[in-house]
This record gives sequence, structure tokens and C-alpha cells, in this order.
Amino acid sequence: MIQADTLKAGWKLVKFGDVVRLSKDRATNPEAEGIERYVGLEHIDPDDLRIRRWGLVAEGTTFTSKFKPRQVLFGKRRAYQRKVAVADFEGVCSGDIYVFESANPKVLLSELLPFICQTERFSEYAVGTSAGSLSPRTNWASLANFEFFLPPLEEQKRITKLINTVEKTNNELKLARDLAEKLRKSLLINIFNNLMSSGSIELPLLGITTDCNRIKVEQAGSVLMGRQLSPKYKTGLFSRPYLRVANVFDGYIDIKEVYEMDFSDVEFETFKLSRGDILLNEGQSRELVGRSAIYRNDVENCCFQNTLIRFRPAQTVIPEYAHYYFQYSQYTGRFVQIAKQTTSIAHLGVQRFAAMQFPLIDINIQKEIVKILLNAVQTISKLNQRIESAKYIKKYTLNEILKM
Repeated sequence: MIQADTLKAGWKLVKFGDVVRLSKDRATNPEAEGIERYVGLEHIDPDDLRIRRWGLVAEGTTFTSKFKPRQVLFGKRRAYQRKVAVADFEGVCSGDIYVFESANPKVLLSELLPFICQTERFSEYAVGTSAGSLSPRTNWASLANFEFFLPPLEEQKRITKLINTVEKTNNELKLARDLAEKLRKSLLINIFNNLMSSGSIELPLLGITTDCNRIKVEQAGSVLMGRQLSPKYKTGLFSRPYLRVANVFDGYIDIKEVYEMDFSDVEFETFKLSRGDILLNEGQSRELVGRSAIYRNDVENCCFQNTLIRFRPAQTVIPEYAHYYFQYSQYTGRFVQIAKQTTSIAHLGVQRFAAMQFPLIDINIQKEIVKILLNAVQTISKLNQRIESAKYIKKYTLNEILKM
């Protein structure tokens, strides 16, 4: 509960449900109504007000909750994910998404509503009123009782203009980042398409022609599947950290959640990771199978599980060069071509992977290729840092100005 005696002049203490309306509009047959797009929680990114993805109604959907441009979509399931977005098109959405709008734009500016939903206090309140263990959900009755300070309309306009400036900067940075990522992939695919073609290889970006010896992956380095997880390894004298498929993403290793299991000294020597090893997702969805990252001693004395394949480059191969080739193989579907599909998982297979072609070229040319692609990666990294800074500024501005 917040105290009314702390109000600024002209501000008033209100309940969310008094100034916000929960839309209950429905479209029982969206396609017949001319609605083309639907939005699920998976289409909304945390802390991003723009809807950048959607599904097509024509391809089938059971969603009937209707939304219109300028309405606010709020993810009521797993509210800790902070999924709030402003619609810029008409559509239908999941039942796990609430559709909000200002009850009276002369009292609450429609443009301010999404920012209120993004404040720390509102987010914490939504999480605190959620029920359920696996998929906690908040509810409208609880959210309607959320209290906050509402500034006068002119002040709302000033605040909205300021926050929109920060939001615009953030969106421009994201656009630049996305374009830089497209350029990186285009460069990478262009280079390795040339290397995998026949005869002498022209590399226009480097202004050179080179010979390429297409050997097997296992000839370019050592290939090993990780150690199988088993209940008997949960206890033991030599508990050591290991990486699994959930740790290895495209180009980086996430160490927020690293498990341990027992490895004897002999097993440790076999499955221990060394700086420069490349880890690939052995079992994944079709589009992600073979996803890879370079191990850079992210976790000391670490091993790896059999959901991963380790490639340890030979002295004639630069780790980054091999990693970029494996990224190319994932992006262009080469891994999918050799993978075996089970019910829901595609398996790369250590033997199939080891037998794949690998473009071996002079190590000095490898260095030049790595330099070009690394420059693109670093550009994206710098843009991501600026995006994070812009997000922090927006968050600080929201919570300071609105005093939520």
C-alpha cells in the first residue's frame, strides 16, 4: 500500500482497474472477420513493446481474444517474464494475454499505459498475485486493485514524450543490431559457399584465390561425444561440473546453470574441456541441431555431457575458423541433411558429423577470414551493450519519474 500523503501536487492515487479497461472483445471466427495475424506469448519479447513476430490465422489458431492497434497486450502467465507489448495491427491473441486500454484517455493517456505496465512495482505486483506452480498466472481482479500515482494529463504527455525518446533510441539500436547480424550471416555464408565450391577458390573479400583441401571433420581435429548422464553419477568422490545442450547457444556459452556429476580421474582426462574446444548441440530441434560455441575456460575443470559433441581443432585449424564453418553448416541446413530425426529431436550423430566435409585452407588465410567475421561479431556485441544501456536508462526513467 502506498501513502496518499506523499502525492505531488496535481497527482492522484488511483487503482489500476479504475483507469484501465480489460477488453473482452472476441472474434469467434477470426479469418471470416478478415483478421490475418495472431499473437501468442512466444511472439512477445521481454521488455520490448514492439511485436516483431506473429502467426498467421490462415495456418490455424484457436485464439479468439481480439485486439486492435494501440491496445496493450500483457502476458498474465509467468508475469516474471515481463511480456508487455503495444499492438500496431489488428489480431487475436492467446488466452494467457490480457488486452488493456485506457478506460478514459482524458484521465489516463493511452500512450502512458504500456509504460505503467513495465514499471518495477507493477511487474512485482503481477508476480506476487500469480497462482500456480508450473505456469503461475495473475488475474484481472488482483491487477485491478494495483494502486499507483497518476500525474495530471499534461504531465502524462511530458513523461510519455520523454520515455518515447528513449524507446525510439532503443528500437533504432535494435534495428541496427538486426541488420548487422544479417550482414554477419551473409558474409559467413558467402565465404564458405566459395570454399565449398569446386576448383580453385576465389575470395573476393580478401582479394585472393586459394586452394582448398576438403577433408573429413575428423581429419581436421578430434571428435568426441560427451559422457552419458546416469543416476549412478549423481553421487561419488569426484563431482565435477559439466556442460549440456542447455548451456551451448549460437556463439556463446551460458553458465548461469551448470550441473555436476561424478567423473573418475580417468574419465575426467577423457571428457575435460580445454580452451579452444568447440561444443556442438548433438540433439536439438531441426533448425538448431549443430548449434555451436567455443569453450574459453568459461567454467574451470569442466567436462561435457553426451547431448554435446566436442571438436578439438588440430594445429592446422584455428578454433574460430572451425566454429564459423560449423555455424555455416547450421545456417545452411547441412547439419539437418545428415541428422537423424526422432519424434521431436534431430540427432547430429558423432560418426555422421566426423565424416562431414571440412574446408581446410592455409592457416594465414584462415586468420584473415576470422578477422573479417570477428569484426562483424564485435560490432554486434557493441550494439548489444548499447541496447542494454538504453534499457537501463528507460527502466530508471520509468521508475524515477512515475515513482512507482
